[in-house]
Amino acid sequence: MAIRTTIFRGLVVDLVIEEFNDCNAAGQLNAYVATLYTQDRKTSSRTLIRRSRLPGAGTEIEREIRRGGLQAFRRLTRM
Repeated sequence: MAIRTTIFRGLVVDLVIEEFNDCNAAGQLNAYVATLYTQDRKTSSRTLIRRSRLPGAGTEIEREIRRGGLQAFRRLTRM
């Protein structure tokens, strides 16, 4: 069981991507969940933006935010 957290710092809020994956002894994937939150810098309260169970979704969201910046974030919140 592994949890990977990626944080993108912003002026008012931070974007937090958490990926949870669990593999069995043979290396097969048992469970995967990727979640995207906005986290207020003052209160540390989180708001869920998106959740996905598709393997690799967290990496894809991270890549899209790094490439597209604020526009990618706006696109993700509308879905």
